[in-house]
Amino acid sequence: MPISVAIVDDKPSNRQILKDKLLRHGHFSIVMAASDGKDFLLQMQGLPEAALPDVVLMDLEMPNMDGVAAIASGSSLYPACKFVVLTIFDDEDKIFKAIKAGASGYLLKDESAANIADVLWQMYESGVGPVSPGIAFKILQLVQKNPDISFGKQKPETVPDFFQLSQREKEILQLLAKGLGYKEIGEQLHISVNTAKKHVINVYQKLHVNSRAQALRLVYEKGML
Repeated sequence: MPISVAIVDDKPSNRQILKDKLLRHGHFSIVMAASDGKDFLLQMQGLPEAALPDVVLMDLEMPNMDGVAAIASGSSLYPACKFVVLTIFDDEDKIFKAIKAGASGYLLKDESAANIADVLWQMYESGVGPVSPGIAFKILQLVQKNPDISFGKQKPETVPDFFQLSQREKEILQLLAKGLGYKEIGEQLHISVNTAKKHVINVYQKLHVNSRAQALRLVYEKGML
């Protein structure tokens, strides 16, 4: 049975080239091609559970919603999917944020098509996420330079802000976590009920979720609360 793959990249030529290369390998089917993180999450909402991709190849630098935010949302909403970064960027900050967001692997675009296909197949069979040799060396350096670093849940002040929430939106999340409704949030923050509702809607849009339960699950999993 072929491995189903979603490709997320803002350049149509990159999506097509990668699609052609994977299809030539014979062990893959392409179930989705998305132009950015927002497009990816919208398309995922329209898929039945049985049609969800096994693997999501995610670029990082994209408009509307970048790869880190898309991985953070997608890995919480669709835990059965494996998210693998495929990018030109190898700096430590992006590696750290992608892993914290929930990436299962990190590959560079200069990897050969055959090698990308092989490591994705190995990941599918073994469950071990693929990492380009250069990235593995960067991770080793990062840990050596910061021996106390943890890729699990960290103290709130060290957790990356995947979704670029404003300070007011973070306050809204805290109040949502306490179970407050629009009226109570408005009273706490000295704003109208309608303004409180607009803030909550903005938070949901940034997190790309549809409910309080989804929002809180996501931010708790990512250590943001």
